[in-house]
Amino acid sequence: MDIIDAIVTFIRDGGIWMYPILIVGAIGSAIVVERFVKLFLVRTANRRMWDQLHPVLVAGDFEQARQLTENDKSTISELLSLGLARQGTVRRREDIEIAMEEGMMEIIPQLEKRTGYIALFSNIATLLGLLGTILGLIDAFNAVANANPAEKADLLSASISVAMNTTALGLLVAIPLLVAHAYVVARTGEIIDSLEMASVKTLNIISGTAKRQYETVKAAA
Repeated sequence: MDIIDAIVTFIRDGGIWMYPILIVGAIGSAIVVERFVKLFLVRTANRRMWDQLHPVLVAGDFEQARQLTENDKSTISELLSLGLARQGTVRRREDIEIAMEEGMMEIIPQLEKRTGYIALFSNIATLLGLLGTILGLIDAFNAVANANPAEKADLLSASISVAMNTTALGLLVAIPLLVAHAYVVARTGEIIDSLEMASVKTLNIISGTAKRQYETVKAAA
């Protein structure tokens, strides 16, 4: 209870600007949690799907590969299904590659969705803390202007101490959000890299299979 009472007193003494900082922190934290869950689910689904799909691709069974990707909702299935759909209708590697690049252009914004707001709310929390402190200092100097000279020093020091609460809270909110933003960006980058790697491997398998089939037909002729 002592810790809770100290936190309540700290917030109450900081004044009205403490509450906007808490609201910003709550919104930023909600976005962080949502991004953590989303990226974890995407990464897990992609790994599971790739473990099933890769052996099928290596075996050259593209029809089964198309069925697997069409029946799956993972991000990697969404991407590779575009290339596998072209594999059945065109022979040029460039056409298949362009199809998957277009898919990446649609997928990346979804993976990066709302990530920028985490850094934004981190900056807002810091600025709100500074604003609250500055306004608190202005009120403090105005309050001691007409105070008893003997009490001015004590009154001013107490007022400054309270005014600094907003800066402290702003930093306490901003620093974790900034760390979380860096983590989310890193995890998003890893997922994008894995998707690009999977698309390149799939493209190479498709090209290699087509080349072997062409050489077989040529040798038989």
